[in-house]
Amino acid sequence: MTQQSLEPETVPEDAGAGTRQPSGRSWLDRYFHITKRGSTVATEVRGGITTFMAMAYIILLNPVILSGADVTGHHLNGGQITTATALAAAVTTLVMGFIGNVPLALAAGLGVSAVMAYQVAPEMTWGNAMAMCLIYGAIIVLLVVTGLRELIMNAIPLALKHAITMGIGLFVCLIGLIQAGFVTGMKGPGGVTGAKPLQLGTSDMLTGWPVVCFAVTLLLIFALQVRKVPGAILIGIVGGTVFAAIVNQVAGLSQKDWGLNAPALHGSPISPPDFGLFGSVSFSGIGHVGGITVGVIVFTLVLAGFFDAIGTIIGVGQQANLVDKDGKMPGLNKALTIDGAGGIVGGLAGASGQTVFVESTAGVGDGARTGLASVVTGLGFALCLVFTPLAQLIPTQVASAALVVIGSMMLTNAKHIDWNDQATSIPVFLTTVLMPFAYSITVGIAAGVISHVLIKAVQGKFREIGWLMWVLTAVFLAYFALHPIESWLGVS
Repeated sequence: MTQQSLEPETVPEDAGAGTRQPSGRSWLDRYFHITKRGSTVATEVRGGITTFMAMAYIILLNPVILSGADVTGHHLNGGQITTATALAAAVTTLVMGFIGNVPLALAAGLGVSAVMAYQVAPEMTWGNAMAMCLIYGAIIVLLVVTGLRELIMNAIPLALKHAITMGIGLFVCLIGLIQAGFVTGMKGPGGVTGAKPLQLGTSDMLTGWPVVCFAVTLLLIFALQVRKVPGAILIGIVGGTVFAAIVNQVAGLSQKDWGLNAPALHGSPISPPDFGLFGSVSFSGIGHVGGITVGVIVFTLVLAGFFDAIGTIIGVGQQANLVDKDGKMPGLNKALTIDGAGGIVGGLAGASGQTVFVESTAGVGDGARTGLASVVTGLGFALCLVFTPLAQLIPTQVASAALVVIGSMMLTNAKHIDWNDQATSIPVFLTTVLMPFAYSITVGIAAGVISHVLIKAVQGKFREIGWLMWVLTAVFLAYFALHPIESWLGVS
């Protein structure tokens, strides 16, 4: 793999070079470096559509989370949140495509939205909550501009980068299985988790036609991949959606049976956008909740947004072969800056902070290698501003099958790990398993960094650690101890 094939710059290759390009190459090819990265326009378009299909659920899920927020002084309208969600995702993903030139799509981060809905909103107005998005987004952008964020990514050992990729693979696989209803949480009396926190389907058995649609889609994609059919994931999602529509019609299923998305169109395919939340940002009155509370909220948002994105970008970058032999991704700062700016864009749109989505791996798994795929995904979100009902035709169960497939593909990074070296294998193991088990990319990275530093210190190999890894260890220890720290500071 040559450095040339990894070059992610988004300017045309012949800009200012004074050299002629090979004949037959379009401006689209030159701008996005499609041929250089071993891809084609058709492949990028297909990958972008696949990513959009895998992410379309956010158009419905983010409004569900945010509309349930107990907001001080403001009632959130579901239609306005839907518009804000689609708008922010479209803008940030298009910018990532045109400027970042990497196959990464952004949308409202569910972790950030949950913090906004259940921790931030009850303390302040929605305008204040969106101002917090601007603050944490600006801080992350500042970390990128100063070079600290890229420095941190490059400081992470290569083995841990492979572990992050594997951990994200297991993480997205678990997300897919849960969203499909193939695996569910098992609750005992009073909602207390029993000795068996997860189970097959409901009551240890698979029930309902939607789960069948998930299984059919999953097996179809695997069969197409084994046959080496180009666009296996996209074909599988389309085929699964058609199958689900037939099942829905024949079995007479209801919206309740499917959950968020049912494969049936009711009424007009057009839904006019409502931009009522756009620009609803207010810094006035934030101080009344207390400086310590604001500080804790910002720290939580920055840490979650910072390391979740780092983990996702590393995972997607490796999956797309956009990294060099040392695991570094040339031109990384552009992608990191855009991701950080996602907090600002999301705040201005009223949709909560935007972040790189792990579902980007779906498009990469279908061949996406450049920003053109992100442009296609962004246009999909833009169309959702008026065609939201059409995006709802892809059942969550069908889209979830793609995540399980991608999880299997990302686990191939295990071949790069020396499992006989415990100094390497232990941090890799903790990073990999804690992402799905703790349901958090940040927790997995934190465990890997802390254990890596501890083991190197015990071995007396202090020079191999690096000062930045020591700093990260201190930050992550503070992250794990956040609750007692809050109690000590008197934060409710």
